[in-house]
Amino acid sequence: MKILITDGIEKTGADILLKAGFELTQKTLNPQELLETISGYDAIIVRSATKVTKDVINAGTHLRVIARGGVGLDNIDVAYAKSKDIEVLNTPKASSISVAELTIAHLMSLGRFLPMSNITMRKKEWPKKEFSAGIEVTGKTLGIIGLGNIGREVARRALGLMMTVVAHDPWVTSTDLNVRLVSKDELLKVSDYITLHVPYEKARGPVIARADFEKMKNGVILINCARGGVVVEKDLLDALNSRKVLYAGMDVFEHEPPTPEEFDLINHPRVSVSPHIGASTREAQDRVGVEIAQKVVESLNAPVKEDEAVPA
Repeated sequence: MKILITDGIEKTGADILLKAGFELTQKTLNPQELLETISGYDAIIVRSATKVTKDVINAGTHLRVIARGGVGLDNIDVAYAKSKDIEVLNTPKASSISVAELTIAHLMSLGRFLPMSNITMRKKEWPKKEFSAGIEVTGKTLGIIGLGNIGREVARRALGLMMTVVAHDPWVTSTDLNVRLVSKDELLKVSDYITLHVPYEKARGPVIARADFEKMKNGVILINCARGGVVVEKDLLDALNSRKVLYAGMDVFEHEPPTPEEFDLINHPRVSVSPHIGASTREAQDRVGVEIAQKVVESLNAPVKEDEAVPA
């Protein structure tokens, strides 16, 4: 069986697939090239760059598996794939630690002005007085929206930093962590820091918008290492300018790469940014490659159901 890998895979993952006897093709394809090529493959493995649309699925006449090395599936038409009896796989746990650590990095660096200090000192300035009013995280309240794999890892690290942690997740009714589960409104009201770890769902829309900012403490610090779109960027910029939000840390954006308009937010003096690198650690990439390869092997080696078999 043939597997197309369009956005790369770690050698450890590729070795698992080769050892299982699959034929691998690793190449970057534009949308038209993908449409022209996909019919020759039983499975496709992507990351975030390749879009597996309805047209791609229709063209993939032999597709049995669509796999994404990562958490979100917003670049895959999951519902349509399932309607065609194509299995959709991802790696929800493999990058959790890496994303959690980047979240904490943004949280810590903002309170001690590290992004701002780097910019200012490289201009040969000495901003000691300007950046002398740092903020300790000890004893502060962190609100986590989304207590899934990543949210739990963030909670563990925040508790280790002696923070009080509250969380809101409509799918979670109990937890073994020392975390208090609260309503979204209460979380917005009591949190000194707020971090989001939820997918972007088009039908649901943003999780944080103007009305939500109004419910937050004055001087709150907001971190988004989840998905672009879960926070309305224009409303966040307004909240920064009014100082309702004191600082913001962002790894994800509504458009990636960002549009010129989004750089008003990116260049804001109280914003820390990174280019969607939450899962981009050596360790996470290795785990992603291994996990997605193992899942693809298991899926493709599963016996085909009689009602799915192609007539002779």
